[in-house]
Amino acid sequence: MNIQYHYATVLQAINELKEKGYTEDFNLEENCLACATGKFNHDEFEISDIYYYEGESNPDDEATVYGIVSHSGTKGILVTGDETFSDPASNKIIEKLLVNRSNRS
Repeated sequence: MNIQYHYATVLQAINELKEKGYTEDFNLEENCLACATGKFNHDEFEISDIYYYEGESNPDDEATVYGIVSHSGTKGILVTGDETFSDPASNKIIEKLLVNRSNRS
């Protein structure tokens, strides 16, 4: 999948993804991403879009919005802050999110 990187406010990112059909709200759980329609391991989804936002007044006020597409076709949104990666999530899930985020151009 061709990953697209965008820079916008968190609200703009969420609204744009919703307009593109990303309707599920993903949450990072211990070994997967979860939403109302199911749970997905690291090898069951792709990241299609990444929106990165850093607050103007405080560089530590950082958020990343991911457009997620499961292999079964579920499209949704995951919003993270730096503190997200201290949660007890699977290393493979965190690695996938961080690698894709760090590859932005």
